[in-house]
Amino acid sequence: MNTKLVDDSLIKRPSAVIPLAMSVAALAMVLIHAVIFGIVHEADEGTAAHIFQLLMVVQLPIVAYFAFKYLPRQPILSLKVLALQAGAWMAAIASVYWLT
Repeated sequence: MNTKLVDDSLIKRPSAVIPLAMSVAALAMVLIHAVIFGIVHEADEGTAAHIFQLLMVVQLPIVAYFAFKYLPRQPILSLKVLALQAGAWMAAIASVYWLT
């Protein structure tokens, strides 16, 4: 019985790894910003907020490319990778709502 969550060959694809890395980077930015500056409501968005927004939006076309390329070929494995990507994306978004 194969107990792997995601096939190694599919998760190693750049179109699978890059969105995960971008979500983790965005989450790390939010957490580091909260540790350094505290949880405050700022009137004007700073550079960190703009970088966060760019990281979150730019990964969407990469995820769409991954879905169009690998979903027809390996539907179950690609759905698992897409679930990982969606979970990482939602974790980064949720951190902004909870910490700001």
